[in-house]
Amino acid sequence: MAELNTDSGKKGGKGHSKKLSTRVDLTPMVDLGFLLITFFMLTITLSKPQTMEISMPDNKDPGKDQPKVKASKAMTIILGENDKVYYYFGTREKGIDPKIEVTDFSPEGIRKAILLRNDSAFKAIKVIKKDKDAGIINDSVYKKRVSLVKSAKNGPVVLLKATDKSTYKNLVDILDEMNICNVGKFAIVDITPLDLEFIKPMVK
Repeated sequence: MAELNTDSGKKGGKGHSKKLSTRVDLTPMVDLGFLLITFFMLTITLSKPQTMEISMPDNKDPGKDQPKVKASKAMTIILGENDKVYYYFGTREKGIDPKIEVTDFSPEGIRKAILLRNDSAFKAIKVIKKDKDAGIINDSVYKKRVSLVKSAKNGPVVLLKATDKSTYKNLVDILDEMNICNVGKFAIVDITPLDLEFIKPMVK
């Protein structure tokens, strides 16, 4: 126990005033210090920053070995002004333009459109997640199975494009939708003049 003692050690005697012993117990202060250290350690551990992993191409030669996307599997999403989202499937073929749709970031908006395109993979991963939650498979097996489903050849390829009037928040939101809808193959690419031509009649 920590304490301070100021006893002079002298007793009695004429002409000398009696000095009282002063005792200060510092144990509660030590306990409080350890409690504060423990509290801050737990708080720092729990407040981990959330990050999003994005695979980026090699800057040395971005055009090297870049696979071509089949029009039948391609879905193009264009981020517009005022949180508007334009999307279409395929591309212009034989002078015929694809049907352009406009929506928003609500669950009944772009998410529904993506799920319609990626319905089989979404359902398959949902079944795998149930097996993991039930303890039938461990975490490593779960990740391997999910990776196989996402990399399936029949899965859609989503091309994400942003106009000059879209916001950074829109890009983050659409990347979140890719994760929610279990889209395994998507890429952020530059918008083309053809894309701008497609959405021009719908932009107000």
